[in-house]
Amino acid sequence: MKELLEKLSNAPGVSGFEDDVRDLIFKELEGQVDEINIDELGNLIAIKKGEVDGKKIMLAAHMDEIGLMVRYIDEKGFIKFSKIGGINDQMLLNQEVYIQSSKGNVQGVIGSKPPHKMKEAERKKILEYDNMFIDIGAPTREEAEERVRVGDPVIIKQDFAELGNSLVKGKALDNRVGCTVLIEVLKQVESKATIYGVGTVQEEVGLKGARTSAFRINPDMALALDVTISGDHPGIKEEEAPAKAGKGPAIILTDASGRGLITHPKVKELLISVAEEEEIPYQLEVSEGGTTDATAIHLTRQGIPTGVISPPSRYIHTPVSVVSLEDVENTVKLILAVLKRF
Repeated sequence: MKELLEKLSNAPGVSGFEDDVRDLIFKELEGQVDEINIDELGNLIAIKKGEVDGKKIMLAAHMDEIGLMVRYIDEKGFIKFSKIGGINDQMLLNQEVYIQSSKGNVQGVIGSKPPHKMKEAERKKILEYDNMFIDIGAPTREEAEERVRVGDPVIIKQDFAELGNSLVKGKALDNRVGCTVLIEVLKQVESKATIYGVGTVQEEVGLKGARTSAFRINPDMALALDVTISGDHPGIKEEEAPAKAGKGPAIILTDASGRGLITHPKVKELLISVAEEEEIPYQLEVSEGGTTDATAIHLTRQGIPTGVISPPSRYIHTPVSVVSLEDVENTVKLILAVLKRF
């Protein structure tokens, strides 16, 4: 499982440009499921058939990651960029990046005015992204435009690595963790229900792929597979983010203070009861922060009972997120046990 997560983490997949991740998932599942389809928006839908009159269960893991996009190239060849998805400006400065252009990957670095030339008041402020730029070593706009063009996606370059005590770090663990869980479940699942495993597109910019794929499938129940904030490190109070890495997947009861998902009571009861009966460690979370594909899914058509299962991740929405492989494995175990109930 670690090797699969590593491949998925290292692959580029900024929102709207999920092709490489989708290709990896397709290759992993080819021959493991009954059908694999790519819909009009780019969602991957893998189907493992159950009984003819059985339930339809949707598992959704978004394939996209936060990133950047080339917005403007100045006369000296420096590149201004826009943010794609929720990115904190302070984590961008001095990062190594590569631009996915039609001519191949173009290496670059994010630069800014050096601190030596800043006034004291400037140094105390967080530098905003529109005061940064990407340097690809091009001396003129014309030479830069021979290598990249406006609209090309930009990926922050960080390689996957093991830390210790079952912890790994990498970019895009939100949500290549969910993609890993999806693949492993589809390879192993035994259920009378028909399982629709969906790699969704553009979650980070509006839950778009989840909305269209759920409408197409119209499942009886759905589970979003994502990550949640792990608050077990300095700088955050336990009451703000009580989930901890290594203590099991979090079953999300509410997110975005109820503006997103309030988990259906039957789904909540099912997830908790199965975890306890199978002695799979789990955590419960009521979140005031972000949301997931489940928000779009549960409001599709006449309404779909939906839940979320999320391994905790430290430093979420950065290129150095950290997760516990044990949590990922226990997430797979929990979902497999739940699907056996149908």
